Amino acid sequence: MRRTLSAMFVLPAILFANAASSEEWFWGIQAEQLEWRSGEGSEAYAWDADAFVGTDELKFVLRSEAEYGTEEDSFETLENQFRLQVPVSNFFDAVVGVRYDSPDNGPYRTYGVLGLKGLAKQWFEVDADLYLSEYPSARFEIEYEGLITNQIIFTPSIELDLPLADDEATGRAAFGPKLEIGGRLSYDLLDRAIAPYVGVHWERTLGESGRLVRDEGEDDDVVSFVVGFRVMF
Repeated sequence: MRRTLSAMFVLPAILFANAASSEEWFWGIQAEQLEWRSGEGSEAYAWDADAFVGTDELKFVLRSEAEYGTEEDSFETLENQFRLQVPVSNFFDAVVGVRYDSPDNGPYRTYGVLGLKGLAKQWFEVDADLYLSEYPSARFEIEYEGLITNQIIFTPSIELDLPLADDEATGRAAFGPKLEIGGRLSYDLLDRAIAPYVGVHWERTLGESGRLVRDEGEDDDVVSFVVGFRVMF
């Protein structure tokens, strides 16, 4: 695994050195979700955010996703990724990096990351990643911003997380996917820098993974009402 991760960073490191000497640098922070979720006897805070720095030819990205259960007073999920993105077309970047999971109740997991990120036809935002480790998995996300007015936006999203090997310690079984579908209605303030929203978020754990979740006394089918805001600067 160490050799694999080292090899994954050789080419990006060379590109990074070249880009640093010739391209203009820029940076930004974007939080697609900063929200409170409430549903079926459970409440949680959740976020999905990126911070990046780099050039048009190479960006370094820190991605963080988490869900903090208020009843348990702990992180149910906590995932951080360090990613390098290199353009492979006008609308898509190739991704290579490392992901580290550290929920409060463990176990911790480390993965290599390979993926694609960009805009598909009709301006759908697509993120497809393969996570490499002893417990490999794949994830596909798609999101679309539908303008109702110049300031009111409806954003549907779908995420499919597919384990490719059994990992009972984390409640995941091979090819037992977790599906998340959401819809958020936002109002843009301050030239889209801040956008409060309300919406609905549905999670369903399928197959053998669903059985493992139920065995732990948790619900494999949860609908939540969400309130939050999106930040971009």
